[in-house]
Amino acid sequence: MKIFVYEHVTGGGMASRELSPTLAREADLIARSLVADLLAVPGVTVLASRDPRLPAFPGAESILPRTGESPAALFQRGLEMADAVWPTAPETDGLLEHLARETLARQRILLGCRPDAIRIAASKYATARRLRESGTPVVETCRRGDVLPAASGAWVVKPDDGAGCEGARRVADWRAARRQLDEGSPVLIAQPWVEGEPRSLSLLCAEGRARVLSVNQQRVRTEDDVPVLESLRVNVFPARGQEEGLLAARIAAAVPGLWGCVGVDFVATPGGPVVLEINPRLTTSFSALRQATGLNAPAMVLGLVEPDRFGAGSAVCHNLLVEIPLERACVH
Repeated sequence: MKIFVYEHVTGGGMASRELSPTLAREADLIARSLVADLLAVPGVTVLASRDPRLPAFPGAESILPRTGESPAALFQRGLEMADAVWPTAPETDGLLEHLARETLARQRILLGCRPDAIRIAASKYATARRLRESGTPVVETCRRGDVLPAASGAWVVKPDDGAGCEGARRVADWRAARRQLDEGSPVLIAQPWVEGEPRSLSLLCAEGRARVLSVNQQRVRTEDDVPVLESLRVNVFPARGQEEGLLAARIAAAVPGLWGCVGVDFVATPGGPVVLEINPRLTTSFSALRQATGLNAPAMVLGLVEPDRFGAGSAVCHNLLVEIPLERACVH
């Protein structure tokens, strides 16, 4: 099977723009681990698009953007050369959903979430509504025109389709949050600040079901009212409990188009986990998953497509804690 790996930031999607060193480093962690894990699977070859300013992936065939070629045209060129496609891109402005739809339209195997599920997960507001309807604990999420509950404590205002805390700002209370919604962009949403420990789940999803691969810890600080992610600690809770498994099952059932590698950000509170958002794609935590657990998540995804051919190699080999140092104001 020939798999086209398209990671938008490092794969030519930003070839005409300046690359942020911090964002490029984090995106490259994801892309390099994905390519390496796929190449470890017998019978798989990898075609990867690559920004010409970055080195090629060892063992993979590379395609580079041609002079004047748009990211969309580059993606289409890769589609034509492969049997299956693994797109990784921001959900912002519908980008990841578009890549998924294009993959299916060209009748290639999509190694990722289905477009309708991506559309829900891309919107924090739509995600909160869907999860609340299913009885899944999720943070209160409001937009312009909604009545904000007059609860005590701080709130967070951020873009509805931003990644994690991208563009997020902490405000003093619900009144300040309502002013921000009334006076700011119509795409902003507001959420009460949830006290507890920021964590995430790395999941393998398919057909409305989910398996917890790791439970991770997010070290976040607030600097000038902006949340900053300092590091990720992958597999920090190796004994995955019933609580995380139940949460994963509820999420997968509520959004059955979640498929393959999925990340979930939540806050562990004394009353139980509260979901912040769903990431319908690879997240940075997956880049350390194999080192931390021995699990080859991309191989497991291929096993969902062809279990007889790719079903082996999913056993846990060890349990380690792996920390990924970061320093940026958004969770990827």
